[in-house]
Formats: sequence, structure tokens, C-alpha cells
Amino acid sequence: MTSQVRRAAHGDIPELVRLRALLFAELDEDGSGRTSGDAGWRDALTAVLKEQLTAESTRVLVVDGDRGLAACGIGTVQQRLPGPHLPNGLAGQVLGVVTDPAYRRRGHSRAIMCGLLGWFRECETARVDLYASRDGEPLYRSLGFTAHRDPSLCLRL
Repeated sequence: MTSQVRRAAHGDIPELVRLRALLFAELDEDGSGRTSGDAGWRDALTAVLKEQLTAESTRVLVVDGDRGLAACGIGTVQQRLPGPHLPNGLAGQVLGVVTDPAYRRRGHSRAIMCGLLGWFRECETARVDLYASRDGEPLYRSLGFTAHRDPSLCLRL
């Protein structure tokens, strides 16, 4: 069975929001299914998706299910400052790949990642970053992702 990957359209936005909510619920540390700042993020995500869906710096790929989307993945390209490890300054970021539980283990995430990696290559990005869940890490490693030597730190403001 092959996954038919396509670019997301504006009509997919409600399903993209549903899948992103599923992703955040699964990554939630305390098991409550809620994330901090829960109020309003879905509306904000809807507005950003409406704006970014056709932007050259964003690629949203999906696989259709029987009812709604089976899976989605989002990638962005950012212009950073060039340096020895980023000669052209172009860096890709995968902002989450998620598959609805009813459609897992069918190759949808791999197909979406291959589509995103092809797009990153077309954009001539020098590197692609992502955060991997425990369940997703084997897939990403099989695609060539490795641990970065620099620690990842975060400050929430």
C-alpha cells in the first residue's frame, strides 16, 4: 500500500488543527491532554495556517483518510546567518508529523517525511532540524537524522 501525499489546501485546515491537537495531547507530559496556554491556540493556528499554507517558506503535506486526514507534516525554511556549518544560511525545520491512530503503521509518516525532505533539497537547505518523540525517533534515524552535538535549550517567555 502506498501513501498518496499531497499539499494541504485551505479546506484541510480544520483537520490540520485536529491532528496538531492530537500530537500535542500525545506529547503532553502530565497526561492531562492539555498544554499550557491551551485557550485560543487553535484559533491562532487556524489563522496562521490560512496565511502560511501557500507561502514559499512553508510546506504542509497530508495523506487523506476515509473521513478526514490520515496524517500530516509541516516543514518550514528559514534564512539564518551563514556560517561554517550552514554555508548558505538556509535551515529547514520539521514542525511535527502526526498520524491519526486509526491509520498508523501504514507508511504515511515516512511518505510525508520523504516528501518534506525532497522539498528541503529543492530549497537547497543546508540542514533540517526536528524534535522527535520516542515513537518517531526510529523513523527519523532511518532517514539519516542524527543527534546534534549542541544541546537544545529553551526559554519560555
